[in-house]
Amino acid sequence: MFHSEVVVVAVGDVGWSQKHIRLWATQWIQTGSASSRTTLVKLIQLERSHKERSTIMKSHKGHKDTKTEASLEDSDKYQSYIIGLFLSCLYTILLFPIGFIGNILILVVNLNHREKMTIPDLYFVNLAVADLILVADSLIEVFNLNEKYYDYAVLCTFMSLFLQVNMYSSIFFLTWMSFDRYIALASSISSSPMRTMQHAKLSCGLIWMASILATLLPFTIVQTQHRGEVHFCFANVFEIQWLEVTIGFLVPFSIIGLCYSLIGRILMRSQKHRGLWPRRQKALRMIVVVVLVFFICWLPENVFISIQLLQGTADPSQRTATTLWHDYPLTGHIVNLAAFSNSCLNPIIYSFLGETFRDKLRLFIKQKASWSVVNRFCHHGLDLHLPVRSDVSEV
Repeated sequence: MFHSEVVVVAVGDVGWSQKHIRLWATQWIQTGSASSRTTLVKLIQLERSHKERSTIMKSHKGHKDTKTEASLEDSDKYQSYIIGLFLSCLYTILLFPIGFIGNILILVVNLNHREKMTIPDLYFVNLAVADLILVADSLIEVFNLNEKYYDYAVLCTFMSLFLQVNMYSSIFFLTWMSFDRYIALASSISSSPMRTMQHAKLSCGLIWMASILATLLPFTIVQTQHRGEVHFCFANVFEIQWLEVTIGFLVPFSIIGLCYSLIGRILMRSQKHRGLWPRRQKALRMIVVVVLVFFICWLPENVFISIQLLQGTADPSQRTATTLWHDYPLTGHIVNLAAFSNSCLNPIIYSFLGETFRDKLRLFIKQKASWSVVNRFCHHGLDLHLPVRSDVSEV
C-alpha cells in the first residue's frame, strides 16, 4: 500500500527533488525487495518520460504556431486572390465590353462619316484610339493576379510602354477637350482661322508626342522587382513618380475642373434663353458626370502612389523599400481596375450621351442593316440625313 502511494505522488508531482528519490532508492535497494526496485525504475522512467514529453510538447507547440501562421498567411493570400479574381470577372463582364465595343463603335461610326467629321469628332476619335488600346491591354493586366508574365523583362517593358503612353494620351485628350469646349462656347473663336481642322490635327499630334515623351523617362528605367513568387513591374524612382502624379492627375484634373466650372457659369447665365434651358440642363448634368467619373476613377491610384511617395519623403530609406503594391497587392489591383474603368466609361460619357453621335449611330445601323425590323426601327426615329452639327460640342 505504501509503494502504491509513492507511485501516485510521484506521478502527481514529478518536481520532487532528486534527494528524496535517492533516499527511497537506498532504502528499497537495501531491503532487497524486488517490488521496491521495480517501483524505483518506474518512478525514474516516469520523470524522464515527463521531461521528454514536455520538451516534445514545447517543440510541437512552436512548430504548430509556425504552421498556424503559415496557414493563416496562405489563407489571407487565397482570400485576396479570390476577391481579386471576382473583381476582375466583374470588370470583364460589365465594363470591358462597354469600353471595347463602345470605343470601336466611335471609331467606325465617325470614320464612316469622315466627310462630316468636326473638330470635336476628331478629338473623340483620338480619345477612342487611346482608350481602346488601354482597355485591350487592361484585360491582360487584370487577370495577371500573380504577376507571372513579369518574369520576362521584355514583357515588363512592353506592358509599361503601352500602359503609360495610352494612359497619358487618354488623360491629355480629356484635358484638351475640356479646354476646347470652353473656348468654343465662350467666344466666337469657333469661326476663327485659329480653330480649324488643320490646327486640331496638329493638336492631336502634339498630344501623342507629349504622351510618348512623358513615358520615355520612366520607360528607360522600368524594371522587374521580385518578392517571393510575385513579380512587380514599375519604375521605382522617387522623382519620376511625383512627376507622374503631377502631370498625370493633379494638373489635368485642375484644368478639367476649371474649364468645366467656367462652362457651367456660361450655361447658367444662358438661363434667360428659356428655349435653350432644357438642353443646357442636360449639358450641366453631363459636366458633373465628366468631372466626377474622371476624379473617382483616377483618384485611388494617385492616392496610392502619393502615400508611397510621402513615406519616402518622411523617411528616405523607404524610397528603396518595398512599395505598397508589394505590401497590399489586392488594393493595388483594385486601384488599377478603377483607372481602367475610366477608359471604359469615356465612350458613354462623351459620345453615347450626345444626341449627335446617337443620330450618327442610328444612321450607320440603318445603312448597314439588312433586316427590315431594324430598318423600321431606325426609320421611326431618324431621317435619312444627319442634322447639321456645329463645331461646338454638346458640352
